Amino acid sequence: MTTMKQLEVQIMGQSYLLGCPEGGEQRMLEAVEKVDYAMCKIRDAGKVKARDRIAVLAALNLAFDVAERSVTRAPAPAHFATADLTAKNGNGNGHAPAADPRLAGLLQKLDRALSNDGRLL
Repeated sequence: MTTMKQLEVQIMGQSYLLGCPEGGEQRMLEAVEKVDYAMCKIRDAGKVKARDRIAVLAALNLAFDVAERSVTRAPAPAHFATADLTAKNGNGNGHAPAADPRLAGLLQKLDRALSNDGRLL
């Protein structure tokens, strides 16, 4: 059985108490730093104000970065094209069109869900 340790961390100025496996403290702190940076960057851009929406966008950007790295390590299928979630394109919706229909569908659903703030970024 893995022993859990509790870490108190700050993300976007708010304290959180996180459970962390013994020996995983450094990885957890690195993850917290990435999340804090991503959330602060979105907040500081001024387009999104609600903390929960900022968290969703940061999580999507971080997950996309992880997926992007795994795609660059392995050859991508011929039908797959990546999208930069922060890029501006001709359709003015704040993200590049995705050749992968699953990603495009997910981005459309998120745009609808976050419509009070405009688009994703």
